[in-house]
Amino acid sequence: MADRHFTPAIFKFLRELKADNSRDWFNANKDRYINDLKDPSLRFIVDFGSRLHKISPHFRADPRPQGGSLFRIYRDVRFSKDKSPYKTHAGLHFRHEAGKDAYTPGFYLHIEPGSCFVGVGLWHPDNPTLKLIRDSIVADPRQWRRAVEGSRFRAHYTVTGDSLKRPPKGYDPDHPLIDVLKLKDFTALAPLTQKQITSAGFVDEFAGLCKDGGSLVKFICEAVGQQY
Repeated sequence: MADRHFTPAIFKFLRELKADNSRDWFNANKDRYINDLKDPSLRFIVDFGSRLHKISPHFRADPRPQGGSLFRIYRDVRFSKDKSPYKTHAGLHFRHEAGKDAYTPGFYLHIEPGSCFVGVGLWHPDNPTLKLIRDSIVADPRQWRRAVEGSRFRAHYTVTGDSLKRPPKGYDPDHPLIDVLKLKDFTALAPLTQKQITSAGFVDEFAGLCKDGGSLVKFICEAVGQQY
């Protein structure tokens, strides 16, 4: 029987954390965090590693408890009005080997009650990187369309992200892909159900979705001069 990494306990923990997002509650339930979220996530990362290598050898599944593919549950509240100390979701990011942080092409798994999804692409790139992607779209619109209009991609993914209200400077406002050029994120999401995530063999389903979304990641890598 295929292995199961996540159980409904992860969603129960996250729902209760959202209801009482305090250090006292978290410290009293630290064992649940480790047993129901952290350890299963790290095991998932290890098992996904060989599958990711088959999709592309240039992305990393890093099972280190700190600084690896599992995002910290602790929020950075220094510049936020919301001082809630903990995230109420689990985030697993499989980034390109050339990247040092989250702002690099990659594959992402988001686990949150009522909002689970696979994400592919690049979130919040800096301006020079954004220009490289936009220039690649202008230079070869057909290649962009091939990346996001293939049947397997469209069966699962929707391109989404923050967008400018006006066309970016230096680009033709009448360009047929102007809505794409206005994007500030080049990401696509595929929704998941809690049943999918807690099913046996989900790691294989996730790998399949990453493979189907790889056309967008490949386009971005080539645009910014990285190997795929």
